[in-house]
Amino acid sequence: IDRGLRFLAACYDEKGKSILFSGQKILRKRRKYKKLRAELQAKGTKSAKRRLKKIGQRENRWMSDVNHRLTKTLIDHYGSNTIYALEDLTDVRFATEKSPKDQSYEIVSWAFYQFEQFLTYKANLNSSAVVKVPAKYTSQRCPKCGRIHKDNRDHELHLYTCDKCGYKSNDDRLAAMNIQFLGTLYRSGKEAPQFNKQASVE
Repeated sequence: IDRGLRFLAACYDEKGKSILFSGQKILRKRRKYKKLRAELQAKGTKSAKRRLKKIGQRENRWMSDVNHRLTKTLIDHYGSNTIYALEDLTDVRFATEKSPKDQSYEIVSWAFYQFEQFLTYKANLNSSAVVKVPAKYTSQRCPKCGRIHKDNRDHELHLYTCDKCGYKSNDDRLAAMNIQFLGTLYRSGKEAPQFNKQASVE
């Protein structure tokens, strides 16, 4: 499962099937919250500050509900005895410098860790498990030939085109394919599988 904002979750399984959960409605709503907060902060009155606090609490409850419903959908869809592979986002910062300024807040503040917590808890109740794999190169590697080249990814078109074998895919789906591959290696007993530029997998 690749987590993001354009798609809250891009999933790819061992049968080669993909599921993408759009995040566009979520992004629009967060921008409304952001605009409202800016207007209240500009007022600076006591009543405005009280409203700011309530809005923050409301937004947090809403984000929790989104993550709850999404993780429940994933658990229900894939069933029991499933291994969910996620990127380990510890100490990973999203490349906000490459994103429009009006999106930087949304990128760094979405509750990705909460999604992981909810999925882990529900997976454990369903005889399933969540494993974390290194995030490095998952969006830069061709899943067909193993070529790693960051310029193969077009951020504006959200398209990955391999300059070696010609393989093309949506970049979110491609990341999910690579994460799934690492998860499969982990399940097979390979200790700490990861991608590097010298070889397809170390």
